[in-house]
Amino acid sequence: MKWQGRRGSRNIEDRRRGGGGRASIGIGGLLIILAIGYFTGIDVTPLLTGQGDSTYSGDGEITAADEQAGEFVSVVLADTEEVWADIFARQVDGPYNPPILVLYKGVTQSPCGGASGATGPFYCPGDNKVYLDTSFFTTLSQRLGAGGDFAAAYVVAHEVAHHVQDELGILGQANQIRMQSSQEQSNAISVRIELQADCYSGIWARHVEEKFGTLERGDIAEAMNAAKQIGDDTLLRNAGQVPMPHKFTHGTSEQRQRWFATGYESGDLRSCDTFGTDAL
Repeated sequence: MKWQGRRGSRNIEDRRRGGGGRASIGIGGLLIILAIGYFTGIDVTPLLTGQGDSTYSGDGEITAADEQAGEFVSVVLADTEEVWADIFARQVDGPYNPPILVLYKGVTQSPCGGASGATGPFYCPGDNKVYLDTSFFTTLSQRLGAGGDFAAAYVVAHEVAHHVQDELGILGQANQIRMQSSQEQSNAISVRIELQADCYSGIWARHVEEKFGTLERGDIAEAMNAAKQIGDDTLLRNAGQVPMPHKFTHGTSEQRQRWFATGYESGDLRSCDTFGTDAL
């Protein structure tokens, strides 16, 4: 992905410098995430009910790698802003209000609860912000086997896609139903939420390619590999656990790849109706 020297976003809240409050991880789902690896299952329901504030704690020196990762995220976020503004104008007939992306190092707090490197990136509907510790990119590459800059871009685009769902009213409706459902039913709805975000990420990738021409050979393969490596079944097997579909919250590797590809091939929001199909 050609990103160096390109425009960055102004919608970045950088919490990596300076001290603040001490964050705590009080969400039960984060223990599961910690046990089976990053990006396993940020459960939106406990995030919605979690309590937190905006305090944070930096984690010492900001390295050159940290600075470069921040610049990269800023460029990817800027691309999402332009692409989704265009898509909303053409397919939604309304304005797109972009999210703020919070960069942190170590720990931080959000209205959705505490966050650390163990939680992985997540979108908080409580304040319409994406939270990201860029050290996750190292984990993504070295521990999860999903290297490449476009794999990292896919992660950012996926979380922004949750904001798109929020803007469209989909996320709020889905989570309202989840809060009134059994755990198994809630998990099943979560899978549909996540697969739709993967599909939206594919739409974003297609439009980035068409609008900016910044994708390079192998970029889509990097995103597809990332989708594979963070499928619930793959994460659990790699953690030495037996996959149990009724406990999945994000979908299988095959599903995540297929829905990303669906969005990429169509470029159309209507193709991403994971709630209206039995063929996930």
